[in-house]
Amino acid sequence: MSIDTTEVLRVGNCSGFYGDRLSAMREMLEGGELDVITGDWLAELTMLILGRDRMKDPATGYAKTFVRQLRDCLGIAMDRGVTIVANAGGVNTAGLVTAIRELATEQGLTPAVAHVRGDDLTGRAAELGLGSPLGAHAYLGGFGIARAVTSGADVVVTGRVTDASVIVGPAIAHFGWGREDLDALAGATAAGHVIECGTQATGGNYPFFTEVADLVHPGFPIAEIFPDGSSVITKHPGTAGAVTVDTVTSQLLYEVQDARYPGPDVTTRLDSISLRQDGADRVTMTGVHGEAPPPDLKVSLTSLGGFRNEMTMVLTGLDIEAKAELARRQFEHALTTAPGELTWSLARTDHEDPATQQEGAAMLTVVARDADPQVVGRPFSNAAIEIALGSYPGFHTTAPPSAATPYGVFTAGLVPQGIPVHEVVLDDGSVESVPAPSTTRVLEPLTAPVEAPSSPPGGQAEAGPTCHIPLGTLAGARSGDKGGNANVGVWVREDTGDAGWRWLSALLTPERVRELLPETADLPLTITRLPNLRAVNIVIEGLLGEGVAYNARFDPQAKGLAEWLRARHVDIPLALVPKEHG
Repeated sequence: MSIDTTEVLRVGNCSGFYGDRLSAMREMLEGGELDVITGDWLAELTMLILGRDRMKDPATGYAKTFVRQLRDCLGIAMDRGVTIVANAGGVNTAGLVTAIRELATEQGLTPAVAHVRGDDLTGRAAELGLGSPLGAHAYLGGFGIARAVTSGADVVVTGRVTDASVIVGPAIAHFGWGREDLDALAGATAAGHVIECGTQATGGNYPFFTEVADLVHPGFPIAEIFPDGSSVITKHPGTAGAVTVDTVTSQLLYEVQDARYPGPDVTTRLDSISLRQDGADRVTMTGVHGEAPPPDLKVSLTSLGGFRNEMTMVLTGLDIEAKAELARRQFEHALTTAPGELTWSLARTDHEDPATQQEGAAMLTVVARDADPQVVGRPFSNAAIEIALGSYPGFHTTAPPSAATPYGVFTAGLVPQGIPVHEVVLDDGSVESVPAPSTTRVLEPLTAPVEAPSSPPGGQAEAGPTCHIPLGTLAGARSGDKGGNANVGVWVREDTGDAGWRWLSALLTPERVRELLPETADLPLTITRLPNLRAVNIVIEGLLGEGVAYNARFDPQAKGLAEWLRARHVDIPLALVPKEHG
């Protein structure tokens, strides 16, 4: 499919999370042509962090690193006519506006600053049936941002909007899309989803990273968006990293559920996306289909879950299992007060006949959680100290016992689209309302592909001899978190042809996933096949407990889950195995 290249909006993203590279905004502004520069600061955990910041100081609650970047770059952006759009407002967008204006005055600048509000439902949480969280913030869409951009704002800041909305909003403004332009909105949403995580689209966290020539300082991504919503994903010339069909596929599969990707403005059909390499570091994305958005908006609910304490004991050499059992019995016997929850995990990182002491060591971790900080404070630390001289040989810990620390819990709620009072505050102080979509569609999960290549009988995609080697020899994967759930998107590359896709599709059944990832054995799984992307998406419910801050496993955001799956050995047809591995 060809695309109209006569009109294009160039949107560059310079932040994928709170703490991303500070120099990125300047690098993007000076590295080449842009119309809009965007940034995403609001991961689920960040909302909790910013909420706690504001509890300590009501003037804070926004991303302070964004202000540091503006101090360096606001004048450059204004000189170049680049609009800045960011969700750095966190839980105090009005406070961020004040900080921006103070900064501008110090520098003798007079930018037009607009902001979007209405996401904060904390004060109405109880009446909306959302309980009594520390924070309740609805995920708003891009139409408020669009109105701010069309007003001539130089800087547009928001609180909780969807990650893609900071990209979709400027596209709505530039092309004049309405609520009915669902395919265009879906195309921009897909482009936004690809670039909102920054360098994850240009080779970062990429399973085939050894093929990328230079990843020391990768460039940030750009979406060239066209009037029909199609796009080209690229980066500034001369920057490190790579933009390929596979790097884009990897990011498209990040933190998604099934073939329907819901948002406040449109539900994007992931199974409709087509990707094509169009030269070095240029990937064209076309054919994206959109459906009416769901009638409800997702709400981020952050709460204090309680208090936790943790200690890791090092077990060295022989009799690792027996040492772990002794330490566990002694520790639990020494506890004077039993916490509400006590969990143990043993990581067998030890090697037989170790050449170094570290190679002979395993890690035994105990985690205590309770609503009372006193229960997981001194009693926990005292137990750890008390057993030290009378336990297994070689007893030591990675760190001394510490005080209890609070942990947060993220959950997702739903409210009707019309509940948030979605408004835009323009530079002159005037306020405009943003109406909710008039047409919605109840969200129905879509796990079956619209059209998938059929597999031969017996579940074997290809006949012939096989070899038992890591899945990652052939397949890429990317994983992430959504609250307590984890997703793993797995795909095979184009050079494997339909045979590779048939093999992967037949391989990844729920039974086989549970076999390859034993931690999922008792958890609900949802598997979605995406033929256009030659991909299979796996959602594992409850793997992460109550979310990232809960620390239910040593990889609390499931970032390494995909690489664990790729390391598992499976029978791959020899006809599909790359020559260097055959």
